[in-house]
Amino acid sequence: MNRRQLLTGMSAAFVLAFGGVSLAQAQTVTIGVSVSSTGPAASLGISQKNTIELLPKTLGGLPVNYVVLDDASDPTQAGKNARRFADADKVDAIIASTTVPTSLAVAEVASEARIPQIALAPFAPKAIQWVFPLPHGIGVMSSVLFEEMKKRDTKTIAFIGFSDAYGEAWLKDVEKRAEQNGIKLVAVERYARTDQSVTAQALKLTAQKPDAVFIAASGTPAALPMRALRERGFKGQFYQTHGAANNDFLRVAGNTDEGLVLPTGLVLVAEQLQDSNPSKKVALSYLKAYEGKHGAGSRNPFGAYAQDAYLLLDKAVATVGKKAAPGTPEFRAALRDALEKTKDLPLTHGLNTMSATDHSGLGDGARVLITIEKDSWKLLK
Repeated sequence: MNRRQLLTGMSAAFVLAFGGVSLAQAQTVTIGVSVSSTGPAASLGISQKNTIELLPKTLGGLPVNYVVLDDASDPTQAGKNARRFADADKVDAIIASTTVPTSLAVAEVASEARIPQIALAPFAPKAIQWVFPLPHGIGVMSSVLFEEMKKRDTKTIAFIGFSDAYGEAWLKDVEKRAEQNGIKLVAVERYARTDQSVTAQALKLTAQKPDAVFIAASGTPAALPMRALRERGFKGQFYQTHGAANNDFLRVAGNTDEGLVLPTGLVLVAEQLQDSNPSKKVALSYLKAYEGKHGAGSRNPFGAYAQDAYLLLDKAVATVGKKAAPGTPEFRAALRDALEKTKDLPLTHGLNTMSATDHSGLGDGARVLITIEKDSWKLLK
C-alpha cells in the first residue's frame, strides 16, 4: 500500500468514526455566547459582543467557532439561546450572560445539559458544578465598600437597588454588613431596570436624611437614582456596586457622579496599577486591542470579563485538548474539571484561582476602590 492509499484509508475510517464530519470539524471547539447587546443592559453587553469579535481564531491550540446570540436582556430569551446551544449547536462551553437574571436562566440549562458555563455576571447558582460566575462575588466587593464607609465615619445609609435577583442579593449583603459595622440602614427602595423615573423613591430616601446612599444597580440605569436624588437636594455620599463601572455610566450620570465610590476589577484603571502587578500587562494588552478598534475611552470592564472568559477557556482547552475530542461529553467534563483547577492565572481583572467551592476565582487582590474626578475614574485604594 502506498502513502496515498494509506492516507485515503485513514481518512475514510475517520469519517466513519465521526459520523461523516471532516477532521477539521471534529477538532473544532464550539463556544456558545449569549450576551445582552440590546435592552436595558446593552451598555454592558455590547462591549462583550465587541470583545468576542476580537478573540483569536484558536482556543488552546485548536480551531474555535463562536456562536454569538443576543438575549435582549431578557431571561426567557437567554434560556432559549442556551437550549439552542445545547440541543442544536452541541457547544463545548457557554459564555453567558450579561446580567444576573439572564445568567441564572442559562445556568439552569447548562447544569441540566452538563455544559461548562462561564457567566459574565455575579450570582450564586443553585448548583455550582457546571457554572462559573466569573465576576467578583458580592462579598468580595461589599467588604471593601464598608471598610471605606467606616473610615468616613458613616452613621446612616439608605439603599435603592434593582427589583430583581441582583438587587436582592446586594440588599441581603448590605443589611448584614450594615449591622456588623454599626451603620443604621434607614430606608430601602427598589426599582426596575426599565424604569424611566424614580422620583417617588428619591423623595422617600431624602426624607430620611442619610449620610450616604447605596445603589445596587448596573449599566446606565444605575445613574437614575443619583440624578433623582441630587435634583431633590441630597448632598451626601454615593456608593455603587461594580455593576456601574463603565464609561457609558459616566456619560449618563453627568455631574451627579463626582466623588462617587465603587469597587471594580483592575482593568478599568490598568495604567494606574504598579508595574509589578501580574495583571497589568494582560489588561493593557486587552485595552490596546479594544480601544484600538473602538476608540480611546471605549473600555468597559464588562467587555473585559468576556476577554477573561477566553483566557480561562484557552488554558483549560490546552490542558484537555489531547485527552478527548471536542463535541463529546468527555471533552465537556474534562473542560469543567480543568476550569476548576485554575490557579494564579493573570486575567485583565486580577489573578484567578478556582476551587471546588469557588467558581469565581477573583479574590481581594483582584479588586480596587475607585472614585470619579472630573468625569474620569481615579484609583482610590
